This record gives sequence, structure tokens and C-alpha cells, in this order.
Amino acid sequence: MLTHLAPAPRPPARVVVLGGGGFVGRRLSARLARAGVPVFAPDRTVLELASAGAGANLAELLQPSDAVLFLAALTPDKGRGIEPFMANLRMGEALVSALEARPVDHVVYFSSDAVYPMGDSPVDEETPAEPKDLYGAMHLARELMLKMSAVPSAVLRPTLIFGATDTHNSYGPNRLRRMARQDGRIVLFGEGEETRDHILVDDVVELAVRVLFQRSQGTLNLATGRSISYRDLADKVAALFGGGVSVNGTPRQNPVTHRHFDITALRKAFPDFVFTPLEVGLAKAHAEMMATS
Repeated sequence: MLTHLAPAPRPPARVVVLGGGGFVGRRLSARLARAGVPVFAPDRTVLELASAGAGANLAELLQPSDAVLFLAALTPDKGRGIEPFMANLRMGEALVSALEARPVDHVVYFSSDAVYPMGDSPVDEETPAEPKDLYGAMHLARELMLKMSAVPSAVLRPTLIFGATDTHNSYGPNRLRRMARQDGRIVLFGEGEETRDHILVDDVVELAVRVLFQRSQGTLNLATGRSISYRDLADKVAALFGGGVSVNGTPRQNPVTHRHFDITALRKAFPDFVFTPLEVGLAKAHAEMMATS
């Protein structure tokens, strides 16, 4: 659940974006700039967040009136082993160390729904976190690190994010679209029975901006509340190519898992927010991809 510390939305004095070069970070930085909010997104030539002394270096860059948006992480496509896990923990340690030395006005942390177990029951913010891999465990550990700070903070746990410029190639609309374009077919795990919630990056950005502007505190899942099977998702992606793209299953190697969300808390926090319908988001991402080919 979120608590809005600002009674009315107001822009932060400045937003420091850690991880501003990533898929979501670039979009968020651009959205904030359009709103007239000063953005400072130090790249690795200025700040290597996983390096020794990063906390002290970051503290020197912070101002008391800043909001910090913490997106920096080595994602699973960069590796799932102990080395990226430890590097990600060092990033969290650096942020908390910097906040102790130089407190700021607000922090928003992008965690992940990987902190939750898979299951048939809908997930909400009260669902116990039970990560099943090092990536989920890392995010939960960084959440706990942040709670040690006295700075007001919001933890956002997004589900699978999609958009034309995503480079992670996770199993979802982005990968399915690339398979369709490159191979003329989409290959599923099993028959695509698993259900997942997919959220357009534009919606993630707008929700994060609202959290920043209302100086929100607490935990919030970023999900649409609508899950879809990979088979149905693949059919929708294939249809955008105007025919000729086949959808093929494969022998199943892993058990079928599902993920559903109860978004009551999100509706309460932002009752007027309207999600982009999945079909509209898929068409938008498809058009952006084709326009940049």
C-alpha cells in the first residue's frame, strides 16, 4: 500500500536517476524532462555504482531536495549467477550509504514481482515475498536495505514490462515480436499455457511519475490485473504482422506456472489511472519497432 506524503501532486526539485540508460530509465528521464523536472542521470563515467567507494561518490552528487529514482541493476539477461547478484547488492549498499551521509527528500526503488512465488492465487502487496532465484532474492534484499534508511521511500514491484526498445529479450511480447519478425514464426514453451500480466512501459512511466509527484511511501505492485496465456499473447502478436506468422508449441520441459494480480491497492492509490489496453499497447510497440527498422 502507498501513502501519499504530498497532499497534492508537486514536481520534485530534481530527480537523480540511477540506471537512466536502461529501458525504463530512458523513458522516465524523457517524461520528467517534458514535465519540466530537472533530471540528473549520471552514467558510468561519473558513477560506477557497484564499485568500491561508490557510496561516498554518490553522496557528493546528491542534494537535500532531490528525489532519487533507483533503477540500476544487472538484469537476468546479464547473468543469473553469484557475481551479478553480489554486484547488485553492492549497488544497494552504495545507495543506502550515500543516503546516510546525505539524506534526500524521497527515494523510489524499482524492484520486481520476482520477489513473489508463482501460484494460482492473485498476488497483492500483502502476499509474502518468497523469491525462488537470486534475482528475486537480490531485489528483496535491496528493499530491506532501503528500509534501513530514514528517507521516505516507495518500492515499486513491476510485472513484465514491454515496449519496442526493450533489450532484455525476456519471454513476453518483446521476444515473441522479434521471433515473428526474424523467423516468421513464434515458438512457445510447451503450448503456451502459462498466464502472465504484461504492462506497457508507458504506463509504468506514468505511474512512477505519479509516485514521485505525490512523494508516495510504501510498496506498490505495477500490474494491470489482467493475465493472459502465452498462446493467446502469441496469437495477438502474430496477427499484427498481417498473416504468415505461425505459432508453434514445443515439448514441455518445466511445470506450468501462473501469475495473477489483485490491483486493489493501485486503484486506491491512483483511482483515475487508466491502463493502456493490451491490444493497443501491442500495436503501439509493433508500430514503433517497424518504424525504427
